[in-house]
Amino acid sequence: MNDWLNLLGRVLIALIFFGGFGQKIGDPAPVVTMIEGLGFPGALVWPVALFNLIAGIALLTGPWVSLWALGLAAYWVFTSYFHWQLRADPWQVTIVFKNWAIAGGLLILAEKGPGRLVLFGREDQSRPGSSSM
Repeated sequence: MNDWLNLLGRVLIALIFFGGFGQKIGDPAPVVTMIEGLGFPGALVWPVALFNLIAGIALLTGPWVSLWALGLAAYWVFTSYFHWQLRADPWQVTIVFKNWAIAGGLLILAEKGPGRLVLFGREDQSRPGSSSM
């Protein structure tokens, strides 16, 4: 059952990344406006969209789910900084706390690994500090 709960958790987190990908591809204008408002080029929306897609796939399929989880936890903490810059909007503050909660779940995933339900790689190959890396 733990492997199935682990998979469900990975699916739910991956859905956030897939949703981000779809949002950025389907209607990039709001994200471009936010990115440019923070002083970055709006064209960053495209590599970020691609990153969202790859991240979602990586969480579901492996290999190196734990390493991806560590990197993605850092991503959520990093992006929180930019949402915090927009804190005059209460919704942005909510997004910061949501990002931290997702980062916490990803840190647990990084420590526990993907379990046995992963398409590529094995659990021991995808955990940081494992002897088979």
